[in-house]
Amino acid sequence: MAASHSHETEAHSTRVYWQVFLALTVLTGASFFTYSSYWPFHDTPAVGWTFMMAVSVTKAMLVMLFFMHLKYEANWKYVLTIPATVMAIFLIVALVPDVMWRYEPGAGGSQPSVERLRHAANPHEAPLLRSPAPHESSAH
Repeated sequence: MAASHSHETEAHSTRVYWQVFLALTVLTGASFFTYSSYWPFHDTPAVGWTFMMAVSVTKAMLVMLFFMHLKYEANWKYVLTIPATVMAIFLIVALVPDVMWRYEPGAGGSQPSVERLRHAANPHEAPLLRSPAPHESSAH
């Protein structure tokens, strides 16, 4: 009796994996559909981007739930994922000012800010940043 039970469980798990594989294949086809000539929203790229993000998130959730076995794990998985998510969000929020103040706002993002220039290395004083003069040869 135990052998038939394990065989049924194995057949069930295999069937689930094939269903997930089929769903991932259909979702991949849906992703490629946005680039076909039949996609009706070529004039509004935001619709395509939103659709692609929804498909990508769905595919990622299927992979995480079934192939990474998170669906069958105990509730301790939240102890690991929630703090990591909070720290990732905190890191992004902490780095936004650094990215924002990297360039002058009026220069279209092409001119470094005054504070960045103040702390930058001077190419004339930093020997590793300047190229060697023609008379300075590395082969003596």
